[in-house]
Amino acid sequence: MLTSPSGPATETVADAPLAPLATPGCGVLLDVEGMKCGSCVRAVEQRLRQQPGVRQASVNLLTRTAWIDLDPGAGGLEPLLSSLKALGFAAQPREEGSLSPTRREQRLQRSWWQQWRQLVTALVLVALSSLGHWAEAEASAWAPPLQLFQARWVHALLALAALAGPGRAILITGLRNALAGHPSMDSLVALGMGSATAASLVGWLWPRSQLPCFFFEPVMLLGFVLAGRFLEERTRWRSCRAIEELAALQPDEALLVMEDAPPRKVRSGGLRPGDRLLVLPGDRLPVDGVVQAGASAVDRSALTGEPLPLEAEPGCELEAGSLNLEAPLVVEARRCGQQTAIARIVRLVETAQARKAPIQGLADRVAGRFTQGVIVLALATFLFWWRWGTRLWPGVLQALPADAMALMDHGGHGALTGPMTPVSLALQLAIAVLVVACPCALGLATPTAISVGSAIAARSGVLFRGGDAIEMASRLKAVVFDKTGTLTVGRPLVTALEAFPSVDQTDGRADVEALWMVQLAASLEQQSRHPLAHALQQEAQQRGLPPLAVAESRTIPGQGMEGRLVGQADPLLVGRLPWLRERGLLLPPGAEATLSSPPFARATLIGVGQGQRLLGVIAIEDQPRSDARRAVGALRDQGLAVGVLSGDREASVRHLASLLGLRDEDVAWSLRPEQKVEALSRWRSRGPVAMVGDGINDAPALAAADLGIAVGTGTQIAQDSAAVVVMGDQLMDVVRALALARDTMAKVRQNLFWAFGYNLIVLPIAAGALLPAFSLRLTPPLAALLMALSSITVVVNALVLRPPEEQSLPASLHGH
Repeated sequence: MLTSPSGPATETVADAPLAPLATPGCGVLLDVEGMKCGSCVRAVEQRLRQQPGVRQASVNLLTRTAWIDLDPGAGGLEPLLSSLKALGFAAQPREEGSLSPTRREQRLQRSWWQQWRQLVTALVLVALSSLGHWAEAEASAWAPPLQLFQARWVHALLALAALAGPGRAILITGLRNALAGHPSMDSLVALGMGSATAASLVGWLWPRSQLPCFFFEPVMLLGFVLAGRFLEERTRWRSCRAIEELAALQPDEALLVMEDAPPRKVRSGGLRPGDRLLVLPGDRLPVDGVVQAGASAVDRSALTGEPLPLEAEPGCELEAGSLNLEAPLVVEARRCGQQTAIARIVRLVETAQARKAPIQGLADRVAGRFTQGVIVLALATFLFWWRWGTRLWPGVLQALPADAMALMDHGGHGALTGPMTPVSLALQLAIAVLVVACPCALGLATPTAISVGSAIAARSGVLFRGGDAIEMASRLKAVVFDKTGTLTVGRPLVTALEAFPSVDQTDGRADVEALWMVQLAASLEQQSRHPLAHALQQEAQQRGLPPLAVAESRTIPGQGMEGRLVGQADPLLVGRLPWLRERGLLLPPGAEATLSSPPFARATLIGVGQGQRLLGVIAIEDQPRSDARRAVGALRDQGLAVGVLSGDREASVRHLASLLGLRDEDVAWSLRPEQKVEALSRWRSRGPVAMVGDGINDAPALAAADLGIAVGTGTQIAQDSAAVVVMGDQLMDVVRALALARDTMAKVRQNLFWAFGYNLIVLPIAAGALLPAFSLRLTPPLAALLMALSSITVVVNALVLRPPEEQSLPASLHGH
């Protein structure tokens, strides 16, 4: 037996590079303009799902995006975009690199400037309209010069100017949506402003109609609506700012190293793989690359959440957005532009924000029919108070001047409004119903919290692939881990070799046979990224054994590799001993006793066979991650069951379980990938279960679990099969991700409670429910103010979401 010079694994390797992250294969992200409320969301979703080739569609009101899942054979997007445009919603695909953070910021600034101009114009009209009311109410020296503003024709012009100027977009959009069969928030506001202005014009031009004349109401209504939307837009921008900040970590310029000239400053977008860059202290990397020269401390916390800097040296892989702290580095570009890890993270988060949580389905169904119901309620309110309400309670008309909730209500008896009549009261209440209703809050309740939560997770190095993943993470009852590379550091080392010489060989050739066995195994595994393959290659390098050329190779998930080396006829097999036994390669007599004693007893055993002969066994050991015990304890403190499903042998798995404080009944060993899937079904008896893994053999279990969580240092196929990706190598990030998911869903439930509760309370009040008993009513301007505040409240409540702090997590996070 040979003992490896590398010895047992005793340290955690912190410089593992992040694997390039892939976004869903056939998903397309669209930027959709014109959506204002949940009714718009439902209309866009229904239209998208009606298009040929669309398998699934999900729309986010907060980010104004739509994620669609297309059939592989679907045609272009032009018919789909044309259909949305005909519905009144302009859309365009968000292509890679087509919209940089700077250009997005410019577009946002233009939008804000346009909204600001509309708001200022509306407020000026409100101020001019208020002058007449102030002059009428105040007997001062200033009143006579302002008598012009008491003329009804002036107020009529101001109201028409408000509708034709800042209110024009609302009127056009609301009318277009109503004619298309999906009335929206704009339809309600347009109907309220239009009916108030029309009734006032008729009452002014035809006094015998007895219609009210309140030109001030639509002007004030528009002012509050635009003010609320401006504040709401600013608040929305704050909720989406985290992703913009993440994208801004990738600098726009880089220093390109020239052959015989000083480094030249170039655009990062023009870099190509193979370019050599100079990264100075204080600069961020513009590309994913490999250090060619220099040594420095590099901060990767923006991508992985790891607070400790990485000591970068030649051969170390770094990601775009990493911050160089100490000394200059020369980096060779590997992935540039939209292929970098940070660009893929941004795209993944944007796609995730557009994918809904199941809990949002109820709000969307209600919001989709909400505006129709509000219009019916407004019509019923008008008919009731016009025909019957004032007859049942005749005192309401006389009590209205003392109304404490009627904003800017002067009793309805001035020269500007005319006397309060049943029809004027009915019309004002109906307008209040139209305006106070807020489908926006219903539409924003879930996506706002999901977007904020996913952005916080992304800044911490955890990527949720959608709102459905966040919701499932909040409902988990059990978490099951893979062993190698997940609970362990993923950098196992060879600790012992046991060669099985043939009968005709002498004992003196055992060492030579062992070295030959290592060289064969490392050569076959040289294309694999499995941690055990890395251990074999490292052992061969330390012993000075060059890799042999591989003619063909094939990975058997969960078992090993088989293939053939150049110049050798016999097939080569490297993998688990039970698998080799199934292939007819048996242990020689006496080998069982050797493998049952140290250092083989607790190690992972890899057999090497060639032709019909088992050449020997290689012992490989891996140490638990430094935070594995803390993470397991923290998950248990959160009420979650914790287990291990491993393809490793019994002794190794049980030893790890004892180190982590797990019971034997919580772990399983010697499992093939399909057996891990079967084992998950037994864990499901406790409730939703998550699988945490990192390798090819974990992919079926990650896909079969209720929630798959892939460690970012693992293989690409593991990341593609998982709903959550942890970019760093800290298992405590899994604990924090689950805690953040629960906090996010708590915000979702709070927002939904507020959105539904607000409408259930204010709609009856707006319809006059408190008028007979308390003489309280909502005027249209006050209703507009409440409507705006309801949407802002939902967004602000989501913005107070914060990452789980160390002191707020279970006590086991602080060590055992």
